[in-house]
Amino acid sequence: MAVPKKRTGHSAQGKRRSNWKATKPELTTCPNCGQKVLTHTVCTACGTYKGKVVSKKAEGYVEEVKEEKKAKKSTKKAEAPVAEEVKVEEAKAEETVEEAKEESPAEEKTEE
Repeated sequence: MAVPKKRTGHSAQGKRRSNWKATKPELTTCPNCGQKVLTHTVCTACGTYKGKVVSKKAEGYVEEVKEEKKAKKSTKKAEAPVAEEVKVEEAKAEETVEEAKEESPAEEKTEE
Protein backbone atom coordinates (compact mmCIF):
# COMPACT_ATOMS: atom_id res chain seq x y z
CA MET A 1 0.00 0.00 0.00
CA ALA A 2 1.27 3.43 -0.91
CA VAL A 3 2.18 5.69 1.99
CA PRO A 4 2.99 9.38 1.45
CA LYS A 5 6.50 10.47 2.49
CA LYS A 6 5.46 13.95 3.50
CA ARG A 7 2.38 15.50 5.05
CA THR A 8 0.10 17.49 2.70
CA GLY A 9 0.32 21.22 3.39
CA HIS A 10 -2.60 23.56 4.02
CA SER A 11 -2.20 25.27 0.65
CA ALA A 12 -2.22 22.03 -1.35
CA GLN A 13 -5.16 20.71 0.67
CA GLY A 14 -7.11 23.93 0.03
CA LYS A 15 -6.40 23.82 -3.70
CA ARG A 16 -7.59 20.21 -3.88
CA ARG A 17 -10.83 21.06 -2.05
CA SER A 18 -11.54 24.25 -4.03
CA ASN A 19 -13.98 22.49 -6.37
CA TRP A 20 -15.92 20.78 -3.57
CA LYS A 21 -18.81 23.20 -3.07
CA ALA A 22 -22.29 23.03 -1.63
CA THR A 23 -25.12 23.81 -4.04
CA LYS A 24 -28.46 25.45 -3.45
CA PRO A 25 -31.40 23.03 -3.51
CA GLU A 26 -33.71 23.43 -6.51
CA LEU A 27 -37.04 24.91 -5.47
CA THR A 28 -40.33 25.07 -7.32
CA THR A 29 -43.71 26.47 -6.40
CA CYS A 30 -46.57 24.17 -5.52
CA PRO A 31 -49.31 24.48 -8.18
CA ASN A 32 -51.99 23.88 -5.54
CA CYS A 33 -51.04 26.25 -2.73
CA GLY A 34 -48.12 28.29 -4.15
CA GLN A 35 -45.58 27.44 -1.44
CA LYS A 36 -41.90 26.81 -2.23
CA VAL A 37 -41.22 23.07 -2.45
CA LEU A 38 -38.14 20.97 -3.19
CA THR A 39 -38.38 19.45 -6.65
CA HIS A 40 -39.78 15.91 -6.93
CA THR A 41 -41.19 15.96 -3.39
CA VAL A 42 -44.62 16.17 -1.81
CA CYS A 43 -45.71 19.65 -0.76
CA THR A 44 -45.43 19.86 3.03
CA ALA A 45 -48.15 22.51 3.25
CA CYS A 46 -51.01 20.93 1.30
CA GLY A 47 -49.90 17.29 0.73
CA THR A 48 -50.10 17.18 -3.06
CA TYR A 49 -47.62 15.95 -5.67
CA LYS A 50 -48.00 16.57 -9.40
CA GLY A 51 -51.53 17.82 -8.83
CA LYS A 52 -52.66 14.65 -7.04
CA VAL A 53 -53.53 14.29 -3.36
CA VAL A 54 -51.01 11.91 -1.78
CA SER A 55 -50.74 12.97 1.87
CA LYS A 56 -53.10 12.71 4.82
CA LYS A 57 -52.76 16.47 5.28
CA ALA A 58 -54.75 17.17 2.12
CA GLU A 59 -58.52 17.62 2.22
CA GLY A 60 -59.39 15.11 -0.50
CA TYR A 61 -57.11 12.30 0.67
CA VAL A 62 -58.58 8.82 0.31
CA GLU A 63 -56.61 5.99 1.88
CA GLU A 64 -56.02 3.17 -0.58
CA VAL A 65 -56.75 -0.29 0.75
CA LYS A 66 -53.99 -2.78 0.01
CA GLU A 67 -55.98 -5.83 1.05
CA GLU A 68 -56.25 -6.86 -2.60
CA LYS A 69 -52.67 -8.10 -2.66
CA LYS A 70 -53.16 -10.03 0.54
CA ALA A 71 -56.45 -11.38 -0.75
CA LYS A 72 -54.83 -12.52 -3.98
CA LYS A 73 -52.17 -14.42 -2.10
CA SER A 74 -54.67 -15.98 0.26
CA THR A 75 -57.05 -16.86 -2.56
CA LYS A 76 -54.36 -18.75 -4.40
CA LYS A 77 -53.71 -20.85 -1.34
CA ALA A 78 -57.41 -21.15 -0.60
CA GLU A 79 -58.36 -21.96 -4.21
CA ALA A 80 -56.82 -25.43 -4.09
CA PRO A 81 -58.93 -26.65 -1.14
CA VAL A 82 -61.96 -24.81 -2.49
CA ALA A 83 -61.54 -26.51 -5.85
CA GLU A 84 -61.41 -29.89 -4.11
CA GLU A 85 -64.53 -29.02 -2.10
CA VAL A 86 -66.33 -28.01 -5.30
CA LYS A 87 -65.41 -31.33 -6.92
CA VAL A 88 -66.71 -33.23 -3.88
CA GLU A 89 -69.93 -31.21 -3.90
CA GLU A 90 -70.39 -31.85 -7.64
CA ALA A 91 -69.87 -35.57 -7.11
CA LYS A 92 -72.45 -35.57 -4.30
CA ALA A 93 -74.89 -33.65 -6.49
CA GLU A 94 -74.43 -36.16 -9.31
CA GLU A 95 -75.02 -39.04 -6.90
CA THR A 96 -78.23 -37.48 -5.63
CA VAL A 97 -79.40 -36.86 -9.21
CA GLU A 98 -78.68 -40.48 -10.11
CA GLU A 99 -80.49 -41.70 -6.99
CA ALA A 100 -83.47 -39.50 -7.84
CA LYS A 101 -83.57 -40.91 -11.37
CA GLU A 102 -83.46 -44.46 -10.01
CA GLU A 103 -86.21 -43.75 -7.47
CA SER A 104 -88.48 -41.91 -9.89
CA PRO A 105 -89.11 -44.87 -12.26
CA ALA A 106 -89.81 -47.11 -9.26
CA GLU A 107 -92.32 -44.59 -7.94
CA GLU A 108 -93.98 -44.30 -11.34
CA LYS A 109 -94.43 -48.07 -11.54
CA THR A 110 -96.00 -48.17 -8.07
CA GLU A 111 -98.36 -45.36 -8.96
CA GLU A 112 -99.63 -47.12 -12.10
